[in-house]
Amino acid sequence: MRLLLDTQIMLWALTGSARLGAAARGLIADPANDIYVSTASIWEIAIKHALGRGDMPVSGARAAELCAAAGYRELAVAWRHAVTVETLPPLHADPVDRILVAQALAEPMRLLSRDAAVAGYGAMVMAV
Repeated sequence: MRLLLDTQIMLWALTGSARLGAAARGLIADPANDIYVSTASIWEIAIKHALGRGDMPVSGARAAELCAAAGYRELAVAWRHAVTVETLPPLHADPVDRILVAQALAEPMRLLSRDAAVAGYGAMVMAV
């Protein structure tokens, strides 16, 4: 299965956080699954880290290094992803979460998230 990690899930996986649930941990560790991280997630981390947000444990550069070391694949934001955002109902206002949903729909792949609003976008979101 092709899995796209939302920013929070990706950070928890990379930092070994106990907040990452067993189901998500198992899906990420399963060698049968291809794990992707969006360029938008690295961008989000870089912005928040540069602003000195205390909830951002790593820089964008470090997050990219850790993702590569973990074997995660990069998913660049493409025009088709941006255009897919237009088709989404206004369930969530965060632009990064909306582009992640659009990427999952356009690829297609499953998006792992713990955000209840993101889970409202449908079956391609795996609420973990």
